[in-house]
Amino acid sequence: MKDVAAAAGVSLKTVSRVVNGESNVNDDLRSAVLESIAELGFRRNASARDLRQGRSGTIGLLLEDVADPFYSMLSRAVEEVAREHGTMVFAGSSAEDPDRERDLALAFCERRVDGLIIVPAGTSHSYLLPEMRAGIPAVFVDRPPGDIEADMILTDNLGGSRRGVEHLLGHGHRRIGFIGDAPEIYTAGERLRGYREALESAGIAFSDDLVTQAPPSPTSTADALDRLLEGPSPATAVLCGNSRTTVSVLRELARRSARLALVGFDDVELGDLLQPGLTVVAQDPGAMGAAAARLLFQRIAGDTAGPTQTVTIGTRLIPRGSGELPAP
Repeated sequence: MKDVAAAAGVSLKTVSRVVNGESNVNDDLRSAVLESIAELGFRRNASARDLRQGRSGTIGLLLEDVADPFYSMLSRAVEEVAREHGTMVFAGSSAEDPDRERDLALAFCERRVDGLIIVPAGTSHSYLLPEMRAGIPAVFVDRPPGDIEADMILTDNLGGSRRGVEHLLGHGHRRIGFIGDAPEIYTAGERLRGYREALESAGIAFSDDLVTQAPPSPTSTADALDRLLEGPSPATAVLCGNSRTTVSVLRELARRSARLALVGFDDVELGDLLQPGLTVVAQDPGAMGAAAARLLFQRIAGDTAGPTQTVTIGTRLIPRGSGELPAP
């Protein structure tokens, strides 16, 4: 700034006023300062400015996997809201590893982020209590935190799963399988609950033989379909617990040339172009990310006295064909 002031022939205070967008500067002086800034390639030290204001101008976003399309859309929504608040976003992936989640969250805190948005991998988050007491708010997304009270943004996993099963029941299916993610994952457990409730409400007994819960992989999917399609009473339909499972099931069904009514939880890119089109229970990761970011900035702005909030984002069923195949 001293170099800019010397080149423009003005005081340091005048340069500061121009850089900070203050209006009480003579137009000729403003032009001289802006010309000097352009010639010298000056960039304001935003970190120094933010620290003087008692903030860093950054937030931390901790996801399961930044490459996952669901989390990519969530991340983009967070970034848009952060941009409205003049804030940058640091993002990292936990890879479903609680230790990695903890290390990343604390690394963000060491960099004095103004707040955290976390998709939790673990079930213990008491490690964040000192940071939260020090004034770094945290909002949890997709899954609730463990052993602490905090704001959270969730999907209606149970209701969405139940709606998907009811849709299959409405097309005459009674032997409906469920292939979901690992049972210790909150969302997987809630979707299994919705599946079970829908069957029991229709007077159909829940059967463990029709349920598989494991991280999606070609091997686990093949094993799950073996259980569903073999035997004297094979399944005629399946609810897939997330988009990766849905894609894995579609690949395995194509390999076998098998036909099975299918509803996927989470939409899949190009799902509408399949034959038949893919029926899904669609979440709204954009709405989740935006809601989390708005709540976080509300806390950063000083609204810390109120009770913790839980916001549940609804799902919608999109019928495209695969879930409308009638029972044989």
